[in-house]
Parts: sequence; C-alpha cells; structure tokens
Amino acid sequence: MVPFSVLDLSPIAQGGTVAQALERSRDLARHAERLGYRRFWLAEHHNMPGIASAATAVVIGHVAAGTSTIRVGSGGVMLPNHSPLVIAEQFGTLEALFPGRIDLGLGRAPGADQLTARALRRGNLDSADEFPRDVMELQAYFRPAGPNQAVQAVPGAGLAVPIWLLGSSLFSAQLAAALGLPFAFASHFAPDHLAEALGVYRAEFRPSAALPRPYAMAAIAVYAAGTDAGAARLFTSLQQSFVNLRRGTPGPLPPPVDGMDEHWSRAEEAMVAHAFSEAVVGSPATVRRGIEAFLERTGVDELMVTAAIFDHAARVRSFELVAQARAAISATGGTVSSSPVP
Repeated sequence: MVPFSVLDLSPIAQGGTVAQALERSRDLARHAERLGYRRFWLAEHHNMPGIASAATAVVIGHVAAGTSTIRVGSGGVMLPNHSPLVIAEQFGTLEALFPGRIDLGLGRAPGADQLTARALRRGNLDSADEFPRDVMELQAYFRPAGPNQAVQAVPGAGLAVPIWLLGSSLFSAQLAAALGLPFAFASHFAPDHLAEALGVYRAEFRPSAALPRPYAMAAIAVYAAGTDAGAARLFTSLQQSFVNLRRGTPGPLPPPVDGMDEHWSRAEEAMVAHAFSEAVVGSPATVRRGIEAFLERTGVDELMVTAAIFDHAARVRSFELVAQARAAISATGGTVSSSPVP
C-alpha cells in the first residue's frame, strides 16, 4: 500500500505558547509512529505568529529525539534562505544523531513575505534563481570528501541523507527529474499544477545513484472526525487562518466556529475553496473515499497528510482516523506503489 506521512507546521493555537506547539508536534509524531506513518516532516516559515517551526533543523532534532523509528525531516527547508554548507552541516549533524531517519526536503520559495526574506537573505533576493546550483552544491557536500577538497561539511560528508525537491509548479518537478531525485508536490495549498507537474516529473526522470525510478509524493489536507459536520467544524480553524493570512493579519491558529459566513467575504470563500480544493474533510467513510479517489487519480507513490486543528486531542484523533482509512483501503486491494521508497 502507498505509504502515508505527516506534514506539520507546529501550529501555535490561540491562547497557547510556542513551547506547547513544539511539544504537541513531538506528541503527534509519537502517535504517527505508532500508527504506521512513514515520515514526519516540518516546514520552514518565518515571521508567522501561528507557526513554531521556523528553526526547522532544531525542531526536527526535538521530534526525532522523542521518537525512535519514524523518519523525520523537512518539508521543507527553503534553501535560498541558507548557504548549502550550513544546511549540509545541520542535516549531517541530525543524521549522525539519528542515523537512517533524516530526510531533507528542499524548496525554493522564501517561506516569508518580501521584507522578511530580505532580512533572512541580507538583501540577496535573487538567490532563488541559484536554486539548481545550490542543490547540486549541497549534494556534493554529502558525498565522501575528496583528498584535496578544501571545504568539507563536518558532519555531513559521506552521510546518506535523502534529498527531496518540493514545489507547487513545474520548475522543481523538472529539476527533480533532471537530477534523479524524489519529488513532493504541495497540493495541500497550491493544487493548480498537480497533474501537470507529476506528468512532467515522470516523463523527464533520469535515473541516478539516489533513485532508479521516479518517486512522487503529494501533500493534501485531511480533516477527519466522527461525522462530516464535526470534521467541517475542525476545518474552520484553517479556513480562518488562511483568510487572515491573505488579509495581511496572520496570527495564532483560531478555535473552530460553527460556520464561516461571518468570517469571510464571498471572494475570500472562493479563494479558500480553490486553495484547498484537494482537501478531504469528513467522517471516516468520507475520508476513505476521498483519499482513495485522490490516490487513484494521481498515482502518487506516497501521500503526505497535514491538518492544523486547534484541539490537540482532536488533531491526534484525525490522524488516527486517516490511518484507519489507509488500512481499509489496503484491505480491499487499494493503490499500491511499486517504486523504491527513499
């Protein structure tokens, strides 16, 4: 059966603290490990009052230290914000501490607004244009160091840290194909080019030492509860948060509401519906049908699930129900991936 994984942004709930958010991420990872999820990834965002995972490598270490078998990684590190050597050293350190459990997903977006990006990059806003070169430089740091290599990643050199390219357009799909790397598409908030990107990646893939055949993953939001109405209510926290972000007033994750009519305009409602058109929200039966349909339509080799839910117990329960849906799909001979798992 297609592996399922978790994408987490360590949401800071309204009235809560960063420390609580980070501890909840680690607790969710423990549950995900118990439930059979393959990976637990954390995403880099900056200047966001509702997200606690800005120092992504540090949070990965926190989560990995609280688990034992699940793979932990970045979904992703925004490489233009950092030098490749720094990332090689950070993830080399993580791999040394947690051997065989660390993934390095890379994105080329800033993960922030332009003013924050300028503060991160010290004025070098063209660094995203250097993304292909930076990815190849990073790959080189993870190879065994040569006898005359002047600059080495210590730790990092000679460590097999899987590199993934992440994206929501064709650029990263084409680059992942050219370099023979696994590819993950961000359909959880930017679904427009999903089918096209997957098609380009598979058609143009060149085998590499890292990967003999294409391996594609897609992320979607899944909100599961006992009833469709209960799941829809949980989903309103993300809907409110997204509207606030687009209004330029990001904040902590708000509690759910009984209805969204008083919280958005018609234009904002349409915007949210479009951004989350791939989301699966509902009862166990609804979630199972939605996930199975997505897997059949896309043929992805792995599914990454994300859910920003205000109440931690409800969040854990949602991921439990998704794991049960996966088991039910598997029991009926659901979609199977034949590609090697990175």
